[in-house]
Amino acid sequence: MKNIIAKLRTEDWMTVVAGAVILLLASLFPSYMPKMPKSLATAHSWGEAAYMLVSLLLLTILCQVAMKRKVSGIFLSLTAIFAIALAAQAVSEIPLLKEWGLEPVFFSVIFGLAISNILRVPDWLRPAIQSEFYIKVGIVTLGSTILFGEVMKSGAFGLAQALIVVFTVWYFAFAVSRRMKVDDETATMLASSVSICGVSAAIATCGVIHGDNKKLSYIISLVLVCAIPMMYLMPWLAKVMGLSEEVAGAWLGGTIDTTGAVAASGTMLGERAAQTAIIVKSSQNVLLGVAAFVISLMWSYRGQHKEQRPTVGVIWDRFPKFVVGFILASLVFSFMFDVGEAKAIGKITKGFTNTLFSIAFVCVGLETKFSDIFSRENRKTLWAFLSAQGFNIIVTLVVAYLMFGVLKPALS
Repeated sequence: MKNIIAKLRTEDWMTVVAGAVILLLASLFPSYMPKMPKSLATAHSWGEAAYMLVSLLLLTILCQVAMKRKVSGIFLSLTAIFAIALAAQAVSEIPLLKEWGLEPVFFSVIFGLAISNILRVPDWLRPAIQSEFYIKVGIVTLGSTILFGEVMKSGAFGLAQALIVVFTVWYFAFAVSRRMKVDDETATMLASSVSICGVSAAIATCGVIHGDNKKLSYIISLVLVCAIPMMYLMPWLAKVMGLSEEVAGAWLGGTIDTTGAVAASGTMLGERAAQTAIIVKSSQNVLLGVAAFVISLMWSYRGQHKEQRPTVGVIWDRFPKFVVGFILASLVFSFMFDVGEAKAIGKITKGFTNTLFSIAFVCVGLETKFSDIFSRENRKTLWAFLSAQGFNIIVTLVVAYLMFGVLKPALS
């Protein structure tokens, strides 16, 4: 019994417990859940921000106490980090930046980097810099927004395309990264970000493999910066090539790595293109849990000595428990809730998830130096990312045309 309690006090399990509590409260008391304000123009929005801050403080302090960690300095540190995340949220809502598809997490990293590199991270700010904790809790709550039934109902062709593209592009991206002598950690995060669903996939993969947050920060920067020209260039190319709206939408949804940019670029081509793009993107999001599970097994196995055959118990001990939480959350909300109710709760939990990710990436920025990001070593990562994205664009175009331009019309 003592061993079980001791294991539950570890961060891996505590993040699952914290995520489960958030999901339970969102299910039972949806109207009382905190949310991040879109702007700070009214007294009500400031009240929402204060409520979210208090909730995060309570969550963090209770978990730290349960894990027998020090809580001194958490209040001031987390309040400052939250203020930076709040600023990132406000900046991302500026119309021009919103149109470009730049998300709060991008500005969270940028602001954190600015403080870390231009100024200096003071000692009083360090107690709440716990990026992995917030990432893992956020991934557990993210599971509630992945509804299998919705994706299947939206279209088997989208899911079929996602399956083919994700596994083909992941393998190519990982192989080309290793060929360019990119380390395994970075290669795995890069492959997941390009092939699955951008930022969320990179975050989940980093947590699964216990990756370096500096490397993750660089991958996320590449994903978000690359998405900006793609969301304008690809609709133009679709028109030049004379693609149908469905084929074009499937192409956009399978290649552009942020959901906001996918929706914006699809709308440029028409309503049907936008719907198809979102369906394909949602299908790839569903595969995040499958991919995380497979990567977890792979890294659990790799952690053993070659002469030692890993047992089920050893693999379970090494397996990231927050991935289990993510999958369970997705299953529960997919099959134990009415679709309408699950989607309504999902909107609330998604807001909480996005806030946790913003907090996490303020922390990542505060822990990262520009000298690390722009080192000679990262040039290889840049070329590997661009090569993988180029391959992704070509393969996804072929698969999208076959699925939505040939097979679907033939079977309709």
